[in-house]
Amino acid sequence: MVLEEILTSLTMCFFYTLMPCLLIGGVVVLPAPQNLSVQSINMKHLLTWSPVIVPGEIIYYSVEYQGEYESLYMSHIWIPSSWCSPTKGLECDITDDITATVPYNLHVRATLGSQTSAWSTLQHPFNRNSTVLTPPGMDVTKDGFHLVIELEDLGPQFEFLVVYWRREPSAKEHVKMVRSGAVPVHLETMEPGAAYCVKAQTLVKTIGRHSTFSQAQCVKVQGEPLPLALALFAFVGFLLILVAVLLSIWKMGRLLRHSCCPVVVLPDTLKITSSPQKLISCRKEEVEVCATAVLSSEELLRPWI
Repeated sequence: MVLEEILTSLTMCFFYTLMPCLLIGGVVVLPAPQNLSVQSINMKHLLTWSPVIVPGEIIYYSVEYQGEYESLYMSHIWIPSSWCSPTKGLECDITDDITATVPYNLHVRATLGSQTSAWSTLQHPFNRNSTVLTPPGMDVTKDGFHLVIELEDLGPQFEFLVVYWRREPSAKEHVKMVRSGAVPVHLETMEPGAAYCVKAQTLVKTIGRHSTFSQAQCVKVQGEPLPLALALFAFVGFLLILVAVLLSIWKMGRLLRHSCCPVVVLPDTLKITSSPQKLISCRKEEVEVCATAVLSSEELLRPWI
């Protein structure tokens, strides 16, 4: 049994190395590429295949795809890949070709001069919602007392859910949504002497999936926590300063009001010291007495003087 397997392997090696082409009806036929597969990580899709070996020759490969629309509404038309028609490599980045979350058929053929192989088709259609999502790379730093995170840039389709907390028992977790990577993002102002931890996961809304969370990264701010008495003193000082500012504003307002709109004080000669009604009720013979009661001796002599 073992001998039979060895002979089979040797036969296959001989076939792919010494006899790369088949002779059918007097026409040389180039073998089709084998072992097609798609590796998809974080919405980057890579189609790979095994080589067609012809000693001393360079083989070129063509890649075509067919989406659901082409299959159902365009008579099963196949579209050449944007980057791999043709290519000398054994892989093709089909990320830009896969634009919808539907099954895609893919096939590859080999070309040598005027010879072309048959198409070799991917065994199962590929759907981008099967991509493997990994936790994002992240860099957690401190800028003074500021907690800052910078996330890996995975492309415009990716968003990030960031969770951070103060490292202490029963600490409350805070959540922040970050729309793009490669940009430093401020999370929180840290307290001296405290440690803060951060973790993140990737989100892709177009396929409705998310990755697992990354390992938590923690940073600590040097220094001692602010004593309670000092904090209370600072709070009282702040209140005193606030009261002083409000009093200054009130005083300045009064000064400005009296400067711009002063109160006009009438001279004593224009003031009526007695009721006009009382003056009218005096009889003629009492006019002089009333006048004497109203006017002082100095005011009576003033015309003569």
